[in-house]
Amino acid sequence: MGRWWPAALLGCAVAMAVLAAAVECAVTYDKKAVLINGQRRILFSGSIHYPRSTPDMWEGLIQKAKDGGLDVIQTYVFWNGHEPTPGNYYFEERYDLVRFIKTVQKAGLFVHLRIGPYICGEWNFGGFPVWLKYVPGISFRTDNEPFKMAMQGFTEKIVGMMKSEKLFASQGGPIILSQIENEYGPEGKEFGAPGKSYINWAAKMAVGLGTGVPWVMCKEDDAPDPVINACNGFYCDAFSPNKPYKPMMWTEAWSGWFTEFGGTIRQRPVEDLAFAVARFVQKGGSFINYYMYHGGTNFGRTAGGPFITTSYDYDAPIDEYGLVREPKHSHLKELHRAVKLCEQALVSVDPAVTTLGTMQEAHVFRSPSGCAAFLANYNSKSYAKVVFNNANYNLPPWSISILPDCKNVVFNTATVGVQTSHMQMWADGASSMMFERYDEEVDSLAAAPLLSTTGLLEQLNVTRDTSDYLWYITSVDVNPSEKFLQGGAPLSLSVQSAGHALHVFVNGQLQGSAYGTREDRRISYKGNANLRAGTNKIALLSVACGLPNVGVHYETWNTGVVGPVVLHGLDEGSRDLTWQTWSYQVGLKGEQMNLNSLEGSSSVEWMQGSLLAQNQQPLAWYRAYFETPSGDEPLALDMGSMGKGQIWINGQSIGRYWTAYANGDCKACSYTGTFRAPKCQAGCGQPTQRWYHVPRSWLQPTRNLLVVFEELGGDSSKIALVKRSVSSVCADVSEDHPNIKNWQIESYGEPEYHRPKVHLRCAPGQTISAIKFASFGTPLGTCGSFQQGDCHSASSHTVLEKKCMGLQRCVVAISPDNFGGDPCPNVMKRVAVEAVCSPTA
Repeated sequence: MGRWWPAALLGCAVAMAVLAAAVECAVTYDKKAVLINGQRRILFSGSIHYPRSTPDMWEGLIQKAKDGGLDVIQTYVFWNGHEPTPGNYYFEERYDLVRFIKTVQKAGLFVHLRIGPYICGEWNFGGFPVWLKYVPGISFRTDNEPFKMAMQGFTEKIVGMMKSEKLFASQGGPIILSQIENEYGPEGKEFGAPGKSYINWAAKMAVGLGTGVPWVMCKEDDAPDPVINACNGFYCDAFSPNKPYKPMMWTEAWSGWFTEFGGTIRQRPVEDLAFAVARFVQKGGSFINYYMYHGGTNFGRTAGGPFITTSYDYDAPIDEYGLVREPKHSHLKELHRAVKLCEQALVSVDPAVTTLGTMQEAHVFRSPSGCAAFLANYNSKSYAKVVFNNANYNLPPWSISILPDCKNVVFNTATVGVQTSHMQMWADGASSMMFERYDEEVDSLAAAPLLSTTGLLEQLNVTRDTSDYLWYITSVDVNPSEKFLQGGAPLSLSVQSAGHALHVFVNGQLQGSAYGTREDRRISYKGNANLRAGTNKIALLSVACGLPNVGVHYETWNTGVVGPVVLHGLDEGSRDLTWQTWSYQVGLKGEQMNLNSLEGSSSVEWMQGSLLAQNQQPLAWYRAYFETPSGDEPLALDMGSMGKGQIWINGQSIGRYWTAYANGDCKACSYTGTFRAPKCQAGCGQPTQRWYHVPRSWLQPTRNLLVVFEELGGDSSKIALVKRSVSSVCADVSEDHPNIKNWQIESYGEPEYHRPKVHLRCAPGQTISAIKFASFGTPLGTCGSFQQGDCHSASSHTVLEKKCMGLQRCVVAISPDNFGGDPCPNVMKRVAVEAVCSPTA
C-alpha cells in the first residue's frame, strides 16, 4: 500500500483480509468523523450495486475501486430481487448479497449497506416488490401497519443474514454503516404527522436490531438520534447535520447522471466533481460516497422510470463495462491521496477560515500533528493569484489547491495531469450472425383470453408486472353502407393511455404507435383506423417501460389504457368503445412459449433466408447463434438497426432496447460554474443507447443463442457483437504540475527535485502503435484536437515515439533536456500527446 495511506486502511477490514481472522471493530461517531476502533477516519466510498454487474465482475470492480483510493463500497439492497413472491427468497447469482460483501471484505475494504428497503435508484418500482402493492390496506412509506410490518420483516431478514454470516464490523465483518429508508425528506413533508411518526418508527426499529454499527438516513433532516442524517447532491458543502455531535456525511456525491430513452447522455467533468469533494472536506466533511462509482447495467426488466435506459453507466469512474474511465478514475485517485496526506489534521481540529480575495479563501487545519491548508478560488471565470503564509499561489478558476504541509501544493482540483482515454466499439468480424424470424400471432388473439370484462382495466392490476406487455382487445361492427367505405374520409381512432407505450392494431395490421415521456407518462394517440365492413378486431398492445421509482405514493399511479377509446368518422359521428366488452391477454405468445430460452426456441418453426428480409415486420422474434469472440475485452450488441424490444442471450435477459434518438442541447461545456444535470450533454441526434452489455460469463464457447423480440420492425442483419476497448490515450501536463513526490521529498529531507511526468497507458493486451500528436511547448486544444502553439520543440514527436512505441505504458519526464533543449526560455511549457492503442500482435 506504500506510505500514502497513513493508518488509512489498517483497520479491521485489512486485518481480516491479511490474517483471515475476525477482528471485532468498534464503530462509533462524533462531530468530526466516523471512528473505527477509536480512530477518526476520512472515508472515501463508492456505490457499486451487485445486481447491476455479474459475480465474475465483482472482484475486478472492487479492486479498481481500491486502486482508486476508496475505503468503502456502498450498495443498496434490492427487495424485489430478493423476495420476488411473499416469503420466497432469492440470493443467488447477481443477487448473492453475502458473496458480494465477502468479496469486498477479501479486498480489505469496508461496506455501507443501504437496506432501505425503499431505494429509488432508477430501479423498477423503487426496489419494492410489486406484490407489496396488493397487500390489503397498504399505503407505502407512511404510518401504515401493513407497510411497516412488511418493511420490518424484510429489514430483519437482511440484518439476520448479515449477523449469521458475521458481516457487521461489531462481529469482525466489513459492514461499518447501515442505512434505513432513503431520501425521505421530500415525502415526509407531503405526509405531515403520519410521515413524522413513520420515520421515528423506522429509526427505532432499525436501531433495535442491534447491529453494533451506526445507522444513517439520507436526505432526512429529521433523522432521530442516534441515526446520522446525511446529504445527497451534486454539492454538499452547505449541508450540516441536525445535531452538533454528528459527523458531516455525503452518501451520494453524484458522479454523473442517469439516462432515459430519447434523452442525452449527461456527463460531469471530473474537475467539478473533485472541486465539490474538496469543498466538502474543507468544511469538515469526513465521509464521501460517489454515486455511482460503477453504475453497471439494468439487466432484464429491472430499469425503473419509466424510460430509464438499460445502461446505468452514470458517467462513473468505472464505466458500465467495468473499464476505468479516464481522467475521472485517476484524477479522483490523486485527490484521495492528497486528502489522506492531511487526514490527521482534518479530523483533529476545525478549520480557521481566512479571506484571500473577493472570491478566494483558505481553510487552515492546525493541529499538534501538523498543518494542512485548502486554498479555494470560487471565481468561475478567472485565475486568482493569492498570497498565503507569505508565499504566492496561482489558483485556476473554480478550483481548490491542497497543501498537506501548509506550504506545498500536491493537488489542484482543476489541474488534470492524468491521461484521458477514448473508448471504441469495434466488430472483429469473427461473429457474424444468421437470423431466423418467428412472427408473434396477432390474428389469433382473444381466441382464449385471460379474462373478458366490460370496460378498461389498469395494466399492473392485470399483469402484476409478470410481463411488460398487455393486450386490450375488442371488436367493432361496421355497416357496409358506411360512407368511409364508399371513398369518404377514413376513420380515425383516439386512445388515452396512462403509459408507457402503445401499439394500435386493426385486424392484425399495425396502424401506429405512441409513447409517453419520463416527464409525462400519459399517451394521447390519434391515428387512422383501417376498418372494413363487418366485424373488425381492434387490439391495443400496451407496453410498460419500467415502473416508477420515485414520487409521492407512486404505487397508486396507473399504467395502461385507461380510456376513453373513441372511433371517429362513422355516419353516426363518434363511437365510444371504452365501455364495450374488452378481452385481455397478458404478455406475448412468444413469452408464454419461452421462445427466449434454449428449450422454448426449438418448439416453433422459424423463417429463414429470403423470407426474412422481405419486410420489417412488427412484433417479430429473431433468433441467431454465435461463437464467443476471442480475448477478454467486454462485449456488447450493436442494436442501432432495430426499433424497440428486448434481448436474451442463452436465456438470460440483457434488458430492454429502444433506438430512440436523443433530443437535447449538446453545446460545449466548461467544468467551471455550478453543475446541474442538463449542463454537460452528449449524444444529440444519436440513439440514446445503441450498445447493450453482454457479460462474458453468460456465454459458452460455441453456439450461443441470441433471441430478440422486436415491437416495431428493424433490420436484424445489421445486429453485431462488438468489443469495447481503448482507441487512443492523451495527456496534457504542465512543467509546474503539482507533484506529491516533491512534498514527500521535502518531508523526508531528500535533496532531489522530481519533474512532472507524462504517463500513458493502453489497456492490457494493447500497445502504443502510433503517436498521433506530440508537442513540448505551448500546444493548444484538447484530446482529439490538439494543435501546435507558437512555441514547439521540433523533436517532440521523435522523443515520444522513441519512449512509447510498442509498449503498453510509458513515462516521459517533462524537461528541456529530454526534448533537446528549451524551445522558449522563460515561458511555462507543457507536453501534449495523443497516442493510438492497438491490440498486441
